[in-house]
Amino acid sequence: MKCPYCKANDTAVIDSRLSDDGDSVRRRRECESCVKRFTTYERVELSMPLVVKSNGYRISYDRNKIRTGFMRALHKRPVPAEQVEEAINRVEQRMLALGEREVKSRVVGELVMRELKKMDDVAYIRFASVYEDFQRSDDFRDAILSVKRPSSKRTRKPSK
Repeated sequence: MKCPYCKANDTAVIDSRLSDDGDSVRRRRECESCVKRFTTYERVELSMPLVVKSNGYRISYDRNKIRTGFMRALHKRPVPAEQVEEAINRVEQRMLALGEREVKSRVVGELVMRELKKMDDVAYIRFASVYEDFQRSDDFRDAILSVKRPSSKRTRKPSK
């Protein structure tokens, strides 16, 4: 590993630890030339499958497109950014678990909808209305009825 300070090629690992999430190894290194220390992370590099659009075109998977979809659906909703990142990670893990080199965009959309349904009812309905191309009010009603409710009754906020 090249030193980021002096660009020397000789660095020594002085400590290695598994990260908290278990997905990477954190290494403390010391340059043998300038004696400065720095940290590196080692992660497995997996290639995401290509996404096959409905028109047959194949595009590279883009995490930012998934994040944009989540953020548009969750606009002004009380969902922390960390929860969104965890959901994106789960979508990616499921895509990788399919073991395919190509995944239909429909599958990706359904994975996103599944995560949104668990996170926030309103965001799920927003995403589904665009993704499923709702045309009638019945489409909204059906989507709302599909959202699972806890067995306890929800109380409504008093109107002002």
